[in-house]
Amino acid sequence: MEPESDHRYMARALRLARRGLYTTDPNPRVGCVLVQGGEVVGEGWHERAGEPHAEILALRAAGKRARGATCYVTLEPCCHHGRTPPCSPALIESGVARVVAAMVDPDPRVAGRGLEQLRGAHIAVDLGVLAAEAEALNPGFVQRLRDGRPLVRCKLGMSLDGRTAMASGESKWITGPSARRDVQRLRARSSAVLTGIGTVLADDPSLAVRPDQLAGEGPADPNAWRQPLRVVVDPNLSTSEDAKVMQPPGRTLIVTCNDDCGLAARLTRRGAEVVLMPSVGGVVDLHALMALLAERGVNEVLVETGATLSGAMLQAGLVDELVIYMAPKLMGSQARPLFQLPAIESMGQAIDLEVADLRAVGADWRITARVPGPAAAA
Repeated sequence: MEPESDHRYMARALRLARRGLYTTDPNPRVGCVLVQGGEVVGEGWHERAGEPHAEILALRAAGKRARGATCYVTLEPCCHHGRTPPCSPALIESGVARVVAAMVDPDPRVAGRGLEQLRGAHIAVDLGVLAAEAEALNPGFVQRLRDGRPLVRCKLGMSLDGRTAMASGESKWITGPSARRDVQRLRARSSAVLTGIGTVLADDPSLAVRPDQLAGEGPADPNAWRQPLRVVVDPNLSTSEDAKVMQPPGRTLIVTCNDDCGLAARLTRRGAEVVLMPSVGGVVDLHALMALLAERGVNEVLVETGATLSGAMLQAGLVDELVIYMAPKLMGSQARPLFQLPAIESMGQAIDLEVADLRAVGADWRITARVPGPAAAA
């Protein structure tokens, strides 16, 4: 059994790691605490890709007091050269006596080798303290490296009777300002926000993070916020050059199965990247799309779209989590449903969900539900 102090200092390291929730992508969120004689002598967290890792910042803060200290870190120290030097040699050189890591790094370039380097230098190593909490902080990073696909959250807003828009398409606003602010948090932590051409044509969303709505929760400088990649599923290349998803800030990826070079050039001239994807029944192969995003280092995908694409993602087994904001209003039977799921015709075909969290967000309720089956069990 680990000492109580190990849990306390690892919990502190996890709180530090969470400070990078909106900024570290595509790298994992990592925190580190150095303790000498019951006193914290150095700490740090990874802030941005390409900048020093948590261990390096903690060692700099500790200076000579790192010698003989215990290092608490939420992820196994890296042992490979990337955009920054490796952390395990730096820990060895500093003279730390013990390293407590929450979990092994699933990156195949590390995957236990960092811990072995430390043990080879006669540093005591303990593994697994608050491991579940550490993994929960980086679910997309872990899933991408273990399973080859990003974690997918599907965000939807609905009325109490399960409707997402009036028959005319009118949908602003079903939920209140607190729920909309909460959606900004989901966008800010995501690597990519995915939508369909139907939503782009009907609602013209920007899909960008609005720092003004998250004041005090991330970088003080609005220009320092990382914008997620905007992904538009557009089988026929119908996106307008003037659509908000084509405007700054952020990058836009349009995936299509239309090989018309002229239409593609029209969008690339406005700064978008257009990628030709395999098709299934005349629509973009969603499994191939998830594989493409994983190859590009996308950890967490937030799906913000209508009933058709949301339903297709769900039926393809590609949704890991649903985040549903339920407003206390009724919109009637003629309004549009939450999902288009025409293949479900009996109770035996119903999709069972595991409710992980239920809480009030302003005047609305947020339901977070995990989706068992192929996506959750992959």
